[in-house]
Amino acid sequence: MNGTTEQPGPPAYEPAIRAMPMPADVNQNGDIFGGWVLSQMDIAGGQVAAHRALGRVATVAITAMSFHQPVLVGDVVSFYGEVVKVGRSSIAVKIEAWVRRGLSVERIKVTEGLFTYVAIGPDRRPRPVPQNP
Repeated sequence: MNGTTEQPGPPAYEPAIRAMPMPADVNQNGDIFGGWVLSQMDIAGGQVAAHRALGRVATVAITAMSFHQPVLVGDVVSFYGEVVKVGRSSIAVKIEAWVRRGLSVERIKVTEGLFTYVAIGPDRRPRPVPQNP
């Protein structure tokens, strides 16, 4: 995220989720509230981490977050997640949010962040992440 070359478009793989913000999601400036974007990123990252952990996960940290462009009402927002590190019980997921505005085919990266999740067992305590899922 810091000092990386900007990619020409979104990742080649499918997004973890897609969402469309509505007028109720705007802040006082008329842009989509950053908290809405953050919560959607957490949902997307949780899906990616749960798939890798083969079960339940909990968010434990957001160690980096960059808002590059505003998200607008009616944007179709695609949230992409990629596992970047697996520890004993933790999974770090890089999440990028890209928008498509109106009928445009152009995709714009609006946000990216690094989220860390911990695999949770039936007792709601951390458990090891399978090393070869």
